[in-house]
Amino acid sequence: MWIYEKKLEFPVRVTKPDVQMAKYLITQYGGPDGELSASLRYLNQRYSMPTNKAKAILTDIGTEELAHMEIIATMVYKLVKDASPEEMKRAGLGGHYAQHDHALFWVDANGVPWSAKYIAALGDPIADLHEDMAAEEKARATYEHLIHLTDDPGVIEALRFLREREVVHFQRFGETLDHVHEYLNSKKYF
Repeated sequence: MWIYEKKLEFPVRVTKPDVQMAKYLITQYGGPDGELSASLRYLNQRYSMPTNKAKAILTDIGTEELAHMEIIATMVYKLVKDASPEEMKRAGLGGHYAQHDHALFWVDANGVPWSAKYIAALGDPIADLHEDMAAEEKARATYEHLIHLTDDPGVIEALRFLREREVVHFQRFGETLDHVHEYLNSKKYF
């Protein structure tokens, strides 16, 4: 299937604790446009793709999104690692602390838990690939917003990496959409 290397796809360097930034960043872990939603969406949609090439693209990007979850989780963990309960409370994470201590949980920046309703899969490869392209654009925009919320150069560097991967994924899905259109419009001989 694939080989897991015990290192992040991109190194995470956090220069200082920032519980407030962790609260914002958690949306890319468990929010509607976050990495969990993207990964599950693509790994589910691959089954209804009409060609092996399209299935492979969704599998590759879906597993890469899991690696992005690791990057986000590492950043959040490093940003809150030594935060006191009072610091968590001041940042609006008192409820999170009460239920999870410093553990990560799939929520958005407002504490709304992740939901399967964030994932679309219609079984129509054209509709699903358009959905995937839109999802990548929403994630790219979210990363840009997050970059504006921090002054930590290490966090900014990791967020820029993740933002650029969203651009690449959008491009790969566009190429896959063209490929699927071509396949569906070709004559089939049996």
